[in-house]
Amino acid sequence: MKTWRVLPLVGRRHRTASPPAAVPDTALVTIHDEPKIDCHNHLLDPAHFPYAPDAWYDPVENEQGTARQLTDLFGAYGSRHALVVGPNSGYDTDNRCLLDFLDRGNGRFKGVAVVDNHISRDDLVKLRERGIVGTTMQAALLGADAFRDTGTLLRDLAELDMFADVQVEADQLIEMAPMLEPSGVRVLIDHCGRPIPARGCNSRVFRRLLDLAASGRYFVKISGLVKCSATRYPWHDSWPYVEALLEAFTPDRCLWGSDRPFLRAPERIDYGLVPALVEKLIPDPADRRKVLWDTPARLFGFAEPQGPTVR
Repeated sequence: MKTWRVLPLVGRRHRTASPPAAVPDTALVTIHDEPKIDCHNHLLDPAHFPYAPDAWYDPVENEQGTARQLTDLFGAYGSRHALVVGPNSGYDTDNRCLLDFLDRGNGRFKGVAVVDNHISRDDLVKLRERGIVGTTMQAALLGADAFRDTGTLLRDLAELDMFADVQVEADQLIEMAPMLEPSGVRVLIDHCGRPIPARGCNSRVFRRLLDLAASGRYFVKISGLVKCSATRYPWHDSWPYVEALLEAFTPDRCLWGSDRPFLRAPERIDYGLVPALVEKLIPDPADRRKVLWDTPARLFGFAEPQGPTVR
């Protein structure tokens, strides 16, 4: 058996252990520690809520998740509240999965529902009582013509202090804006209006979006930048649009959303990369606080959740 010989500490300088460095009073804070309200995301859980047979698209396994998984994901990245948007994909006007999530969230979550254009006012009131703050108008998927008969719906939303959550692409805002104006409804614009990257900030449709800021009724989600970009993460060609929107609408009328689970995205996107990008897009902490927290908390009436949330 091999033996080991202990060598004397000849010629070595003996030193006592130094006391640990004092911990600074202000700990390092990252974007993940900053309080956030994720204002655009989806829950797709076909194991508990099967997809509608006539849905536009059946999200695949990596786009699905349970209520527990979504809640844990929010918690891991400091998203204390969320506005969960009912998807046309998977569920269309079947809002059971969304409403179940809200019912068990103890006030932590609010929702936007996909509804029939001719939904009754009484049914809108029932949805509002369960945490729904607005309804979707998915022109990017369905086309602008699908919403030409929504005058009554938009007036009901306005009178109930709810929102029209509008997703457009290309030039659709030019068609949609006249439909939205007469009702006086407050409007959430998804994904920066989905401008076409090659056209730039001076394009007719993007200038129209910027002009709508003056009404005070429009709010823009800084979200879905992959849908506004011809490049890969961090989607640099979309940054000028974000800068212009923040300038026109100000952080008091801009919100942030992750767009999780990134349906049919052209590249892999991890949730943590999206809030990390916000720190570059909005470097001023006070402005970032408004976009991530103050503005959506004010618009949607979020309060700190009471008791445990979805499990």
